[in-house]
Amino acid sequence: MTPGSVRQRLHERPGMVVPVGTTEQHGPHLPLGCDTVIVEHLADDLSGRFGILRAPTVEYGVHAPTRAFPGGATLRRRTLHRVMNELIESWEDGAGVREFIILTAQASEAHLEALSTIRTDQATVQVIDVFSLDFGSLLERPGAPIQGGELDTALLLYLAPELVQMDLAQDFAITPEMLGRYRPGHSRRLPQGSPGSVGFPSLASAQKGELLYRFILDRVSSSLTGP
Repeated sequence: MTPGSVRQRLHERPGMVVPVGTTEQHGPHLPLGCDTVIVEHLADDLSGRFGILRAPTVEYGVHAPTRAFPGGATLRRRTLHRVMNELIESWEDGAGVREFIILTAQASEAHLEALSTIRTDQATVQVIDVFSLDFGSLLERPGAPIQGGELDTALLLYLAPELVQMDLAQDFAITPEMLGRYRPGHSRRLPQGSPGSVGFPSLASAQKGELLYRFILDRVSSSLTGP
């Protein structure tokens, strides 16, 4: 977009959707940018639905539990916090943005803390973690860990099937003993023996992914208001 186009959009609604992804492995069958793919599609659809400006994607986040896998790249919490504060400050002061909607699909406690503690002068900031929604009966294993499992895989099969290699997918169930040591968003490493994913990607399908994505889009939309 040109500066003039941005000015016009902000005149109509002084808000901005900011997708924040990660560069993190989600098992041998999914791309490193799995979280990023999800929030980018969501940001595009929300921008079209509400006529709100969509910022370029921030493709790095905090995800210490899987940082040892090839290709993954993580930021420290304070680094992500500083980057986001500087971006938000620039858009608020330089362009007059008064409403920020930050989208993410990463359950890391440090990642969410970095986003939820952004400071502004006047603008409002709403952080939406799409994986915090209750998917209930839409999943065959509701409540199961989601690192490359049924939820992630179904969404990618719908949104970007060309990036999924289902022949490499491996189910990995968490035992009660493992669950006591592995808490998504808190543990610093995946359970021993995990291929990089946790859960049941074999339960995923593109049809299920479409239902899940429509659910996410509608739920997030209902939390926003029009101009």
